[in-house]
Amino acid sequence: MKKNLVLLSLLTLGLLSSCEKFLEEKPYDFLTASNFYQNEGDAVAGLNGAFSVMQQQRHYGRTAWLVQELGGEHIEVVGATTGDRAELNRYTYTANNGEIAFWWNNTYLMIARANDVIEKVPPISMDEVRKNNIVGNARFLRALGYFELVRSFGAVPLLLAPVKGPNDDLRPNRTPPATVYNQIIDDLKFAEANCLPENLIVAANKGRVSRGAAAALLAKVYLTRAASPDAQATDNQDALAAANRVINSNLYSLLPMYGDVFNADKENGPEHIFSVQFDLPPNVGNIIVRQYLSPAGGGFGSFSAANQFVQSYTANDVRKDWNLTNRAGTTVLSQFYFNKFRDDRRIGNDSRVNWLILRYADVLLLQSEALNNLNAADAAKYTGINRVRVRAGLVPLPTTSTTKAAFVDLLLQERSWELVQEGHRRFDLLRLGRLQQVQQSVLSRTVANNFLLLPIPQSEVVLNPNLMQNPGF
Repeated sequence: MKKNLVLLSLLTLGLLSSCEKFLEEKPYDFLTASNFYQNEGDAVAGLNGAFSVMQQQRHYGRTAWLVQELGGEHIEVVGATTGDRAELNRYTYTANNGEIAFWWNNTYLMIARANDVIEKVPPISMDEVRKNNIVGNARFLRALGYFELVRSFGAVPLLLAPVKGPNDDLRPNRTPPATVYNQIIDDLKFAEANCLPENLIVAANKGRVSRGAAAALLAKVYLTRAASPDAQATDNQDALAAANRVINSNLYSLLPMYGDVFNADKENGPEHIFSVQFDLPPNVGNIIVRQYLSPAGGGFGSFSAANQFVQSYTANDVRKDWNLTNRAGTTVLSQFYFNKFRDDRRIGNDSRVNWLILRYADVLLLQSEALNNLNAADAAKYTGINRVRVRAGLVPLPTTSTTKAAFVDLLLQERSWELVQEGHRRFDLLRLGRLQQVQQSVLSRTVANNFLLLPIPQSEVVLNPNLMQNPGF
């Protein structure tokens, strides 16, 4: 059932979420985490509460792709030069940007609910495998949340237990990224060891975390840390090993037709590793289809495809005709919109389209990235990227020796064609060290160093004096 959630600041998220989220679930006069988690049904309901946060428009239902895609070079805000979205697109955002505040608040709300499950489920008397699977799912969500936060904001408060009452410290300090990354990796290792493999997740539970999802996210976490000041010597090798575990499991594969990846009738297929689940009313629908479609196509036309991106596709790349549409029926580049996510049963704003967080093509490209980082002369680095290219109708890249930097350019281009509009671009550019260069070369926009991180929302800084603002904001 779709729930109306009240946005809470970090200072009150943990304190209130334990009792707020289940008021419709159990007939207690007053619920707290201590009197709710009594049996397996409660454990499942608690986990459902953590997952439900992801469906909100102010989280993965909209804000995630605004924060993550508008900072790239492929998407333009239509008809607006000011406001939260235009600021994200033009690198003029401040600590008062509303979408950034939504991103912070709802990510911490998901973490708070995951913390409830992680602490309260282990004492429940139930089958240990099912129990550990539930906790593994919660630890994956906590890891995902902190991964989103650390690469968005840098140092962030690391909260690993529910806030139990007014005597708890409600003014946490920011935790160094190195410590946050260590916790993310520890949580994901637990999730990989205890979540079910994809082939054992029944249809009714699709959308839960699989062993492969934990390994896929680990690969991306290791590669992100490898490109940061907190890099560890084994990060690239660990990333490659995690990607290979997903690939060698033989539980995932590329769909033969690129467009089928985004077909709402073929959701949770062999290429989908982890997705936020959406459906038509009375369930929670996804607004992304209407947000991106042109007005002529029945959408809002909020965003258009940048001219340089439209022109970058080669003629035989099947992804261009699937990802882009020109509803005006002309060749004017500025009239191209995105048509990647489709649902012929959409009802108003609501579509069945799932939001893809991890899919197999991404893992193949991460494998190539890790191999390039380890040894630029290794021809095996072309394996993953060429599998993605061939599915798109392109010829494989020649496996001749390429410098590390030149291969990064190839990867960034391939990731843009393959993954555009899926919430990767800003973080791809940051991880691969190209954000400022691309903004300058493509858009003639100078991005100052402080914009490589998002500002801590000003409302949080006011409430918690221990939250020192990021420099430049």
